[in-house]
Amino acid sequence: MKKRLYTILASMLTMVSVTCISGFRAEAADAFVPMLDTDTSCEITVIGSYSNFEALEAEFDSFNEIYPYVELSYLKPDDYNNLLGTVLESSNAPNIYFSNPWMIGDEKYQTVVDHMEDLADPGLGLDLECIRPSLLSYDADGQLLMVPIFARNYGMLVNNDLFEKEGLEVPTTWEELLDVCEAFRGKGYASPMMGYSADSSGCLMNILVYPEALAALAGDPEALEAANELDPSAGEFLRRGLEAMMELIGNGYIDLEKCGEISDNYSEVILRFFEGDVPMMICTGDTVSGTGKRESQSEAFTKAPFTYSFYPVPLSEAGGYFVDSPSIEFSVNKTCEDLDMTNEFMRFLITREELNKMASVKRLVTPTTDLSFDSVYEPFSQVPAERVLPPEVIGITDPLAIQVRIAAYLVGTGSISIDEAVSQYGSLAE
Repeated sequence: MKKRLYTILASMLTMVSVTCISGFRAEAADAFVPMLDTDTSCEITVIGSYSNFEALEAEFDSFNEIYPYVELSYLKPDDYNNLLGTVLESSNAPNIYFSNPWMIGDEKYQTVVDHMEDLADPGLGLDLECIRPSLLSYDADGQLLMVPIFARNYGMLVNNDLFEKEGLEVPTTWEELLDVCEAFRGKGYASPMMGYSADSSGCLMNILVYPEALAALAGDPEALEAANELDPSAGEFLRRGLEAMMELIGNGYIDLEKCGEISDNYSEVILRFFEGDVPMMICTGDTVSGTGKRESQSEAFTKAPFTYSFYPVPLSEAGGYFVDSPSIEFSVNKTCEDLDMTNEFMRFLITREELNKMASVKRLVTPTTDLSFDSVYEPFSQVPAERVLPPEVIGITDPLAIQVRIAAYLVGTGSISIDEAVSQYGSLAE
């Protein structure tokens, strides 16, 4: 019997050892393996439009654990967009810089584009498979000139505790949204939905209308071409989103007078939401990124904290849309000094672990396929693929997006009618 017992124990120990070794090997396989001499000494500069970038600086520290003699720094030049081309041609040209899809094809930014390295080159070893394909924009030659670091989306911050308190479910369809708003109104909530409305930039009107406008164009190539050419005949694609917005406003579910008391679409939107009496706050993922830091700045939230999540706004019967768009993208200056080490840093950064870590620190939407890793953004991971709308992949141009924004604001504030917005598409001005 003892001999049998020893044999069983020995087998179990062998199994445990094999499992541990296998687990170690799997973990080791995922770990970053340096490809250059770790004693290399050089400087790498990243420039962008953020005033500060603590999340990236944390990545610098992690990279320095592997390459201790590489000096990394982040800078924000004055008048970033207008002077970027000049900076790239200077003697102090950066290694990595913020870029945007709309730069490609714009003559003003041709110098900027000319400096972009093809990040799809398999020799660079970037783990592009960890990124949502809808965020990767390839040019006509199949080159990937920029890679997303953060993403943005449109939706509403939901006070989960208020829904639980009032015995209501977070709406997932248009009819459910109307019913929930009516229920909150009946329970004494003056404005079940709120958001920033003082001017067209970042206003709640655009956040509501833009996803519906994208959906109307996504499956209609002819309408999309006409809309991109700012042809007035294409204006009909605006109607559904504008009508839904005006129904919410007309029914009193969005009180624009109260929304007008919010002075900006970032800090003030967050602090107003943290007062705890707003069931749904319309905003962008960029706004949501500031919630973590502002919890302690809100006296109301500190006294009565609550749980919250970010959801799509369901303006159709099938549910809400996930407008999946890059927020910050990096390009590598292919003429920079120490290009090999610059690419080594990008290989370190463009991984599931590091991108998620940065998104967690900044509380922005990760560009990876792991949307559910942050509970605040987890609802967007439930959006089915057919309701994910990547503007860059669809082919939405900046002038088109501007017309949608202006139309939504003018109609929402009562300056023009829906019919006027539709017929005047292409020539709308603030």
